[in-house]
Amino acid sequence: MMGRGTAVGSRSGMASDRSGYGRQRAARQRLEVISGHLGRQEASGACEGRQADDVHRNAVPRRRQDVLKWNGWGFRDSKFLFNKKGLAELTGKRYQLSGTLMPGLKDWFEGTFGANLQHRSPAVPALNPSVVPPPNLHAAFVEALKEATIPCTHEPEDRVFHSHGHCLHEIFALREGKIGRVPDLVVWPGCHADVVRIVELACQHNVCLIPYGGGTSVSSALQCPLEESRCIISVDTSQMNRILWIDEKNLTAHVEAGIIGQDLERLLREHGYCTGHEPDSMEFSSLGGWVATRASGMKKNVYGNIENLVVHIKMVTPCGVMEKSCQGPRISAGPDIHHFILGSEGTLGVVTEVTLKIRPFPEYRKYGSVVFPSFEQGVSCLREVAKQRCAPASIRLMDNAQFHFGHALRPQTSMFMSFLDGLKKFYITKFKGFDPQRLCVATLLFEGDQNHVLNQEQQVYDIAAQFGGLAAGEDNGQRGYLLTFIIAYLRDLGMEYYVIGESFETSVPWDRVLDLCRNVKERIERECKDRGVQFPPLSTCRVTQIYDAGACVYFYFAFNYRGLSDPMRLYEQVEHSAREEILASGGSLSHHHGVGKLRKQWMQETISKVGLGMLRSVKEHLDPQNIFGNRNLL
Repeated sequence: MMGRGTAVGSRSGMASDRSGYGRQRAARQRLEVISGHLGRQEASGACEGRQADDVHRNAVPRRRQDVLKWNGWGFRDSKFLFNKKGLAELTGKRYQLSGTLMPGLKDWFEGTFGANLQHRSPAVPALNPSVVPPPNLHAAFVEALKEATIPCTHEPEDRVFHSHGHCLHEIFALREGKIGRVPDLVVWPGCHADVVRIVELACQHNVCLIPYGGGTSVSSALQCPLEESRCIISVDTSQMNRILWIDEKNLTAHVEAGIIGQDLERLLREHGYCTGHEPDSMEFSSLGGWVATRASGMKKNVYGNIENLVVHIKMVTPCGVMEKSCQGPRISAGPDIHHFILGSEGTLGVVTEVTLKIRPFPEYRKYGSVVFPSFEQGVSCLREVAKQRCAPASIRLMDNAQFHFGHALRPQTSMFMSFLDGLKKFYITKFKGFDPQRLCVATLLFEGDQNHVLNQEQQVYDIAAQFGGLAAGEDNGQRGYLLTFIIAYLRDLGMEYYVIGESFETSVPWDRVLDLCRNVKERIERECKDRGVQFPPLSTCRVTQIYDAGACVYFYFAFNYRGLSDPMRLYEQVEHSAREEILASGGSLSHHHGVGKLRKQWMQETISKVGLGMLRSVKEHLDPQNIFGNRNLL
């Protein structure tokens, strides 16, 4: 997001010949930068190409907090607010809903949480540098970085920005101006060779490194351990943001790991390709972060999860560079070393470069939606879609509470559109007999060639009809899909009025989906009541990804904390109980958010004592000094 997108050439023989380079030279010179700069040899691992582009190599790169909030989600110019008339709106111009009025959100917000727009809890207006602890710098390490011309800074704003992800407790504390342990130094490598040098120096001087990708972690993974006495360095990979080559014959792309998801897709699309990996955070999260957390995207049904997309990974560890020698589609050479990297959460090294599968950009895209009489019937439909293996790129099922929430976010419409909406509601509830307090909605996204999409669409709607589902239109499907990218902004709005909330996810076998959803929601409601929460909490879920053997379930939980002396402690106790209920109901520790520090207490229960010992052995072999000392997972 913050770095420059750089045009790329192809490493296929045909494309290289068209560019004036022969096959032999193409094999040696794997990258050609179309802008006219001669690319570096891939094997060299040097930063000549980056340094040629950077006029001021020693300058600190543009700071992310110039564009992003330091104590909230997303872009600084985008936020939800209630205007003087009590109408909700999303500021800025970045999203489909930006600048539109949402007249239903106020009533839903006040009715759901018992909140009052007269009672506000605003965030501190700005960071006070004087409350940031002074840096514990290692002078020899800093001097060596400068000699290597690798940019670094210990400015308070940069250190605070790199000290957290987006867990509720992290943002809540920042809004109140409370600053805990923060990195002592932020460093910006420009390429793989820079990272190699940084890790070498860290080992030499025994400092602690914490890799930083997009900063969207919701597992406390970026928090600095309080017990760490060494100098802590945040390794910000945002300047490693180029596509190094595209191979059109093998349909792969070799990419620096610091690139942000939306930039990766934009650059690939300029050449007619995509990865199709769209996590909810794709505007802000990085490729390296996807690898490090075993990420999943909304369109995984067609494109796969990150482990399905990866062909080759290069990671710098304290023992050296870890990578395979072959980029074949499959290798039988013992346990796959990629699986030590995927999900390693910054504990073993820094992911620097990744080769990914790519596909031609889909020629046809179509949204859709289905309304079901009940959540149970909706889940049965999704199970059948998975069984028949005809799932569209995305199919997501909201429960009734989320349906009402989504309805509250509808933009203000004309009288004619309101009339049509009324007719649809009458048809569904009166003519078809759907109970407004039980019905639920699935949103759909189909991608591919037109004939395939149309055939797949017909098959999915036929299955939905078997379970009482009614087609609810393309507009609802598109709006539901795009709402994914703005929902996180609503948490900041809630905190303005004493409402705190969070999402968490799990994966679960099909035969346990309904029990798990019911048990977890009931547990949340019971725990809140027992702990003195005055108004009933919002406790809701949706099924977001489907598999042959199960599904991913996302939960949303929020409550009005006005009058509570320690709301964050109460929240953490309830969330802890909810996670225990997930595990007891047959769910996983996490589907795609990872473990971090937030959930590591359940790691042994999840992977067994022997499995945990295996992870410790890998850590001790690769990083005996605990240079990558963020203390995630273990």
